[in-house]
Amino acid sequence: MTTLADRTLPIKPSVTLAIAAKAGKLRSEGVDVVNFSAGEPDFDTPERIKAAAVEALKRGMTKYTDVKGIEPLRKAIAEKYQREYGLAYRKDEVLVSCGAKHSLYNLFQAAVNPGDEVLIPAPYWVSYSDMALLAGGVPKIIQTTEATDFRIRAQQLADTLSPRTRVFVLNSPCNPTGASYDKDELLAIAKVIDKHKCLIIADDIYEKIVYDAFQVHNLVQLSPSLRDRTIIVNGVSKTYAMTGWRIGYALGSEDIISAAAKIQSQSTSNPTSIAQAAALEAIGGPQDDVAMMVGEFQKRRNVIVERLNAIDGIHCLKPQGAFYVFPNISAFIGKTANRKKLGSPCDVADYLLEEAKVAAVPGEDFGSKAHIRLSYATSRENIEEGCRRMRDALGKIR
Repeated sequence: MTTLADRTLPIKPSVTLAIAAKAGKLRSEGVDVVNFSAGEPDFDTPERIKAAAVEALKRGMTKYTDVKGIEPLRKAIAEKYQREYGLAYRKDEVLVSCGAKHSLYNLFQAAVNPGDEVLIPAPYWVSYSDMALLAGGVPKIIQTTEATDFRIRAQQLADTLSPRTRVFVLNSPCNPTGASYDKDELLAIAKVIDKHKCLIIADDIYEKIVYDAFQVHNLVQLSPSLRDRTIIVNGVSKTYAMTGWRIGYALGSEDIISAAAKIQSQSTSNPTSIAQAAALEAIGGPQDDVAMMVGEFQKRRNVIVERLNAIDGIHCLKPQGAFYVFPNISAFIGKTANRKKLGSPCDVADYLLEEAKVAAVPGEDFGSKAHIRLSYATSRENIEEGCRRMRDALGKIR
């Protein structure tokens, strides 16, 4: 048997991908599965963006680029943050990577030393803790509850920070809960962080997908003193339905961005040249398609929250952003279904897939033993049908 590196031992395979694989196998066998597991918009990439990629191909943009990304794209990203938040970044303070996930990985590798603590509010996106572990860091989880709408309070953060804290991760809007921090909450967090020397990674990948006129604010915009310690991570995947194009980016002080670029130079080199041309059009062109998608997501959110809360035993908060709901299914844990005791959210998710042919993602890898995650990046018809199937299947549990 091959001896593997120790760093692989604590790393878990993605439960999201595992559920998606199970659902995909069922579909390949002709089974009608309602898929609530996908973490990507179901819309096609807007035509103007695809046309920009085609044009790039025609003019021969098929070679290596600067490791950090093409200069026009880095400039467009900097201009976006100047235009929308009044923040001034130079092109050398921008790094374009192979998706925002890659941006985050580069940053953890560049910033975290063995033994450093990485503070992560829970529920959290599944990869944060494993990325911290791969860098030799120690994930330190800050638990939130439905009573605070899954948002940490400033005092919680103050109580958790320690001399070993190296990075604080803030994801707003959040995957998996959709929780989003308003101006006052961010100001309170900034006041606490301002007294500490740690870095802040602001994962803003869902910044444009917010509802009910919620106003997104940027931590650096609200607290300029944090600028040199905050790295903003974003990308085109969610906002422009470009998950497969794999373009993400980070903005921060030149020292951390240069260090992350060195990591990238020894792994992937530059992101795909053609995808960078598409991202340039996405960020710099008309934004009408974004408003259309967000409007439809809001309608879907309203439907799924209403339908889930009508199911006996489920309680679901209404998210302010992203395209996920995180319903509490703890009422079913400990009960029996199909002669099997449901001991965890994973058991509930397996039961829903087997009995109702509904794919949901269990909450364990998001830091919860009481929830499942459902993505409403699917049609309203699928949402109605999926919730009906869930109601019928959960109604059989005793």
